[in-house]
Amino acid sequence: QVQLVESGGGLVQPGGSLRLSCAASGIFSSYTMGWYRQAPAKQRELVATITTNSVTYYADSVKGRFAISRDNAKNTVYLQMNSLKPVDTAVYYCNKFPAGVAYWGRGTQVTVSS
Repeated sequence: QVQLVESGGGLVQPGGSLRLSCAASGIFSSYTMGWYRQAPAKQRELVATITTNSVTYYADSVKGRFAISRDNAKNTVYLQMNSLKPVDTAVYYCNKFPAGVAYWGRGTQVTVSS
């Protein structure tokens, strides 16, 4: 069983940066991992994924600004977010890709506002 705990969110001004972390337990290294986000009154959406050999994918809305990475030795996946915009405000979650319903954690809130 995989358990996921997100951290690193906060309040940041437009143009700022944050680094999110997702600590995973279980068979982390066998999974493609993803970061997802859910803005108020919107459906959860996929932001980025990273395969077991670190091939990455990004949604068009974050391409060039966000970077996903993983450290299999630490069972951790990261999301470096730069040039943040107010539209990036959301609760950010990590999960397998495709997402496992039983693996959703509490997420971490990211608020981009001046």
